[in-house]
Amino acid sequence: MNNVAGYIFDCDGTLTDSMPQHFIAWRTVMENHGIEFSEDRFYELAGMPTEKIIKILSMEQNVVIDPELASQEKELAFFKQIDQLRSIEPVVSKAQSLFGHYPISVASGGTRDSVLAQLKQIGIHELFPVIVTAEDTQRHKPEPDVFLKAAQLMNVEPHLCCVYEDSDLGIQAAKTAGMQWFDIRTIHTPRRVT
Repeated sequence: MNNVAGYIFDCDGTLTDSMPQHFIAWRTVMENHGIEFSEDRFYELAGMPTEKIIKILSMEQNVVIDPELASQEKELAFFKQIDQLRSIEPVVSKAQSLFGHYPISVASGGTRDSVLAQLKQIGIHELFPVIVTAEDTQRHKPEPDVFLKAAQLMNVEPHLCCVYEDSDLGIQAAKTAGMQWFDIRTIHTPRRVT
């Protein structure tokens, strides 16, 4: 990677090995509402905010659902499993090695409560003075807004940023932002539930 002055890390599936826990929470809540949500589809939509995913699934399957309520149910189901959360060591080690030498941040499509809880669970929340979450931008991945906001708060030009990501939508957002990117799926494969 050339000429990098700042680093931006996604949270779910990048710093934390949270995707299996998220899928279990999603599957449980969606089944309760009569919506099918396969693991493959789950990974296709990775990076989008919860309410947006619920709206997409409910439209696709013609099921009436309250996105806000179902989102709260899903987050609660995830938080019940937070003690099982583990870090993705090569990525966490990279963040630790950069701390104090480069501006670093977290930019996630998750909620602030979820991101902070995960970072605290794996003991790295103090590494990141800048954390941008779904509440901080109007548009979400694959739009570049969350990464552009992180770059702005780090005071680093977007083309000098490198994004660590685990999803196609996130990588598309990084490209659209004009940033360099590293696909952590080249070094980590999340455990499949089914």
